[in-house]
Amino acid sequence: MLDDATRARLRAKLEEEKARIEADLSKIAERKDSGDFEAKFPEDIGDRMDENATEVEEFTDTLAVEKTLESQLKDINDALAKMDAGTYGICEKTGREIPLARLEAYPAARTVVDVDAQ
Repeated sequence: MLDDATRARLRAKLEEEKARIEADLSKIAERKDSGDFEAKFPEDIGDRMDENATEVEEFTDTLAVEKTLESQLKDINDALAKMDAGTYGICEKTGREIPLARLEAYPAARTVVDVDAQ
């Protein structure tokens, strides 16, 4: 089990990363009432076909980034909820403790690294 100081340090890392991701998301997406984000369509670049294609390409790129950041944010929120529930650091697949080195590297880890090797 993690001691209180380690848990507090990992919580601080999670909260710092959460703030960074939310700031990044706010630049490319709007938060909806549901709490989810929706990527913003780029400002009107122009009326020509090539300019419209650029808008669509930018939106596609933004959409992919938004989905990735939103997934990371979900993992962080889940990890924080697990801390509150007292189940943080337990592998979702095996029920084993996730090694501290893994949690230090990725505090939102859900599983032990070798879960598929078993």
